[in-house]
Amino acid sequence: MKTPLLAFNEKGIYCAQADVYLDPWRPVDKAIISHGHADHSRWGHKKYITHHSNIPIIKHRLGEINVSGKDWDETFTVNNVKFSFHPAGHIIGSAQIRVEYKGEVWVFTGDYKTEADGLAKPYEPVKCHTFITECTFGLPAFKWQPQEEVFAEINNWWQQNQSEGKTSVIFGYSLGKAQRLLKYLDPSIGKIYTHGAIENMTEVLRPQLEMPETIRITREVKKEEIKGNIVIAPPSAHGTPWIKKMVPYVTASASGWMTFRGARRRRAIDRGFVLSDHCDWKGLLSSIKETGAEKIICTHGYTDIFSKYLRELGYDARTEQTQYEEENAEQTSKTEDE
Repeated sequence: MKTPLLAFNEKGIYCAQADVYLDPWRPVDKAIISHGHADHSRWGHKKYITHHSNIPIIKHRLGEINVSGKDWDETFTVNNVKFSFHPAGHIIGSAQIRVEYKGEVWVFTGDYKTEADGLAKPYEPVKCHTFITECTFGLPAFKWQPQEEVFAEINNWWQQNQSEGKTSVIFGYSLGKAQRLLKYLDPSIGKIYTHGAIENMTEVLRPQLEMPETIRITREVKKEEIKGNIVIAPPSAHGTPWIKKMVPYVTASASGWMTFRGARRRRAIDRGFVLSDHCDWKGLLSSIKETGAEKIICTHGYTDIFSKYLRELGYDARTEQTQYEEENAEQTSKTEDE
């Protein structure tokens, strides 16, 4: 029986011919990394290879590591296996990894979204024979509205809260979502304050992005100064003593899970904005079709339901277990990918 070009084992997605791993979850000698979220770029590998724009992110998170960067579409060869990075559109620096050997092509998406957000290099479909896809939002219920409409709602919400003398606190993960919020908030309404975790990551990314001015919330910042303005904070800050400095405040969450009212209730959030850095149902299906792939491997999210639907469409689709945390993990604030 022919050995597959990529195989899933206890350490990650393994290419035996090249003896390298893609986004491994256990320490390995050589790791090719799709993007900077903690579940995909982990500490402990001897050598990291990633896209240039992801290097500052993973160095910030992992410290001094042995890492080399590649450009978009730049081919590098390991033991006759050709690898290249292609835009995934998920967050800044996020890439799909194309793997080719003896004419056979596999593509590993990592995480991806098809809507151009103005920060990440927009997603580009890559032709392949086997496509490894996430399906975080692999249900027909998930259908995103254009982001300009969502940001109009967010800015209107902030303005309304300000007119009522309240501070707006919006929760979003420190890498990706926070910068997306920051880029499209309207600074003419007021000042933008940030939690330390948000500000630290934003400082790393400022050389690559155009974003408005922010003010880090420190002990020296007075409660009166924040009132009526907007605060971007990680979900883990909700319910902590830190947030008491914002009183009186109104909370919101920007997440694909805000599609479900129950998610907002469980988190005791006042307002939910449906904004995700992953594909919705139609985005997943259109992406798969554009690859021309016959074999589809679903890695995290609604894997069973989504792969079953793909099989009904005629694809050779199956699931594989990984240690990537789909956006469900956000419920416990263990992941920053959302």
